Amino acid sequence: MTVLTPIPLTADAFAPYGHVLALPTGPSRVDYSAFSQNLRGAAAQVCFRTSMTMPSPMPLVTRTMERHEFSSQAFLPVDVARYLVLVAPHGEDGRPDPEQLTLFLAKGDQGVSYNANVWHHPMTVLDRPAVFATVMFLDGGEKDEEFVDLPHDVTMTLGRARMPRVMLKPEPL
Repeated sequence: MTVLTPIPLTADAFAPYGHVLALPTGPSRVDYSAFSQNLRGAAAQVCFRTSMTMPSPMPLVTRTMERHEFSSQAFLPVDVARYLVLVAPHGEDGRPDPEQLTLFLAKGDQGVSYNANVWHHPMTVLDRPAVFATVMFLDGGEKDEEFVDLPHDVTMTLGRARMPRVMLKPEPL
C-alpha cells in the first residue's frame, strides 16, 4: 500500500499534468481557451456541465484512476472549499505508474485543467459538498473515458498538509 500526503497545488508543480486555473480576484474575465485540447481527428462535442460532489472521508483508500485520451478536462470551482488532485505519469505499459503518483491539495479558488491523456483520480473534495463546472470534448466513443485500477491500494491522507478550512455556509434567515 502507498500512503500519500498532498503538496500545495501550484502551476509549476502541476505543469507536467495540465494547468492550474486561477479565478479572477476582481472584476475581470479570464479566458482558459488555450488550455482546451481536442486531439481527435474527427469532430467532438463540447461537454459543459456542473456537478455536485460530496466530501470524501479521510484517509481515503482507492485504486481507481481515469484518463480522457483525446480531451483535456477542466474543473472550475463554483462553490468549493478544498479538494485533492491525484495524478500519475504513464508507466511503460501505458497505464498509470503507481510508483510516481503525486497528490496535490487545491484551494477553493483554484481550478485544474488536465491535459489530454493524463491519468488522474476522480474528484475528491474535502470539508463540505462542492460544485464544479466541467469542460471537455466527447464523441460518444469508448475513449471518452477510461478507468483502470492500480495494482495496489493508495491511501490519500491530509497528514501534515495544512490549508485553512472553509466551513459550511450559514443558512439564510
